Amino acid sequence: MKLPAFEYLRARSAEEAWQLHSEAEGDAVYLSGGHSVVPSMALRLQAPSRLIDISGIADLHGVAVQGEVLRIGAMTRHTEVMDSPLVARHAPLLALAAPHVAHPAIRNRGTLGGNLALADPASEFPAAVLALRGEIDIIGPEGRRHVPADEFFLDLYETTLAPGEILTAVEVPLPPVGRLFAFDEIARRRGDYAMVGAAVQVDLEEGIVVDASIAFFSVGFTPVRARAAQAALIGEPLSLESVARAQASLAQDLDPPDDPGFPAHRRVQLARVLLGRMLNQMETLP
Repeated sequence: MKLPAFEYLRARSAEEAWQLHSEAEGDAVYLSGGHSVVPSMALRLQAPSRLIDISGIADLHGVAVQGEVLRIGAMTRHTEVMDSPLVARHAPLLALAAPHVAHPAIRNRGTLGGNLALADPASEFPAAVLALRGEIDIIGPEGRRHVPADEFFLDLYETTLAPGEILTAVEVPLPPVGRLFAFDEIARRRGDYAMVGAAVQVDLEEGIVVDASIAFFSVGFTPVRARAAQAALIGEPLSLESVARAQASLAQDLDPPDDPGFPAHRRVQLARVLLGRMLNQMETLP
């Protein structure tokens, strides 16, 4: 289908973007990379009268260490996430997730902020940010606010973003030396949506797990934190026994919807297999 008629405007600042959005009385959508907005308009899933291009706002670009966090601008493209030495060092789950996102043509245009704002539960980046315990930096007419990733994703394609607000950046705490990371997914073909995927980080002290953060995607209406599995690991060595307990605990964490071609119990079983594989193959990244 063809896109409905719309007005295209390019904002040079957040203030200008808010003004343009306000003038449209809610009938406007922000445009960053365009890989979610444009297809949804082509399918007539939404038909805003105005598209406000925010890709030219300088404050939304850049990757930098600021104090104790790595700040990644919302307009950072998927391929930049994949290739950034700072991301690889300080937020490796994002670097590990990036090659799994769709295909090169999409990674060359799609943005991290746009991906998170869409909140597709089958997408890799939301789960990676959740496992990294990142915070979402949001700015709007009422001011700036920081929202923990655990509170940002509310429901299917729904976030805490209010009308007119702009997701400006993701901030990730700098990791301690020796943290272990793993990211993987099970998909029918490379580039397809995953049947199940996970992002994991683990901290060890003298061989004992002192902290664990596990987030799954493609198992619900949002990325899902596996709290019971995390608890099963903490205070134990990373062994076959503790990994098995974490796998068994996923029955408490995951409650995926039934799909006609993919029953919920099969998705949970794949999650168990995937988690066991990841925990047994974890590595320390630079």
